[in-house]
Amino acid sequence: MTAPRPAPGNSPASRDIAYHVHGYTNLAKHEKVGPQIVSRGNGIHIYDDAGKEYIEGLAGLWAVSLGFSERRLIDAATRELSRLPNYHGFAHKTPDVTIDLAEKILELAPVPMSKVLFANSGSEAIDLSIKLVWYVNNARGKPEKKKLIARQKGYHGVTVAGASLTGLPHLHGDFDLPIARVLHTDCPHHYRFAEDGEDEQAFATRCADNLEKLILAEGPETVAAFYAEPVMGAGGVIVPPKGYFEKIQAVLKRHDVMLIADEVICGFGRTGNMWGSTTFGMKSDMVTMAKALTSGYIPMSALMISEEIYRDLVRQSEAFGVFGHGSTYAGHPVAAAVALETLAIYAERDMVGHVQSVSPVLQQGLRAFKDRPLVGEVRGIGLIGAIELVRDKDAKAPWPKETAIGAKCQEFCYEEGLVLRAVGDSIAFCPPLIATAGDVNEILSRFDTALKKTEAWAERQNG
Repeated sequence: MTAPRPAPGNSPASRDIAYHVHGYTNLAKHEKVGPQIVSRGNGIHIYDDAGKEYIEGLAGLWAVSLGFSERRLIDAATRELSRLPNYHGFAHKTPDVTIDLAEKILELAPVPMSKVLFANSGSEAIDLSIKLVWYVNNARGKPEKKKLIARQKGYHGVTVAGASLTGLPHLHGDFDLPIARVLHTDCPHHYRFAEDGEDEQAFATRCADNLEKLILAEGPETVAAFYAEPVMGAGGVIVPPKGYFEKIQAVLKRHDVMLIADEVICGFGRTGNMWGSTTFGMKSDMVTMAKALTSGYIPMSALMISEEIYRDLVRQSEAFGVFGHGSTYAGHPVAAAVALETLAIYAERDMVGHVQSVSPVLQQGLRAFKDRPLVGEVRGIGLIGAIELVRDKDAKAPWPKETAIGAKCQEFCYEEGLVLRAVGDSIAFCPPLIATAGDVNEILSRFDTALKKTEAWAERQNG
């Protein structure tokens, strides 16, 4: 967007500073510079309050798969608001459209699944999965089997439990997180963490061995579940090394540890398959989803569970007289209607096939930057990718944190009418799934200009 600016008087910017707290924002800086205000969207573009057009190269927050003006989703929400604007799923009741959506989701499941539970955000779906892991192990007579393992740089939300799983320090500091029972293991980023001469397979083996050592040190009888995104999104778009999930799953199977796939970013075509789990051969016990489930048009998330897990829920609900979970908006009929229409569009337009046809343009285009002086690594799959900026290519040496070169590159992208996201010093790309080859080439062209500006700026920093 345009450069943030202080705004006197009763303008939207001044009222934003007065009343609105922004997530993932330096609040002290925000009081000085003000917000970047987005006023409307159309297709893959958004417009600021001055009328300037931008390509939204991160699909909002990895979410707006069908762009910002899909009339069918707007009409689906409007129809359902007129028909059944709200109803719940408590005490044997349910909206009919929620049943239809659950059935459709299960038809699309990457591995056989039995039931769907609904929530309103990816974070909530993760929290729900944690509750079920603990509930099920109590049902199975394993009350000590409650510890959860996630990965450094993994992202699983911002709620108390979800943020605890998230392996990013700024989500923990002074929030008194992570909570008890949450452990972290290696980040599977070959470029950053492989030893000298260690190829991807060997690195994946070491990650799996370290996971097993952690499980054994804690006691397999105490470790319940392992959480993983197929591609780690907010941690820097980290694609797993070759053989990683095959080796990890062998460890989990040996020690009776559940695998929960967090598909909040990867689900619904992003990696070139309907699920990232399919792309990387994940055979999970539960799968979370959100974001592209409704193309980000309305909040909704879901959790798929296996039949084995569901039977445990049934037995426990019989013992207690009730299954003690539910929320007012879970499976909300308006959200369900939008999600159903979203899934229908994916099928009718063969969005997975479209991603497969367009993704080589993005992946090859990103890799064309690999010889640029600031580019350390280019990584990605499907329509998601990242470019990591470094100070010394040969040594893989990062810039000092205070330089914030990623944030500076992001600013230059804004100047060029391109919205991307700096994740540390990695620049993340995640265009709407509807992006054409021409759209992707325009994203790459605007980024090229922004990167040249960043290179010139970096030279000045070096004197």
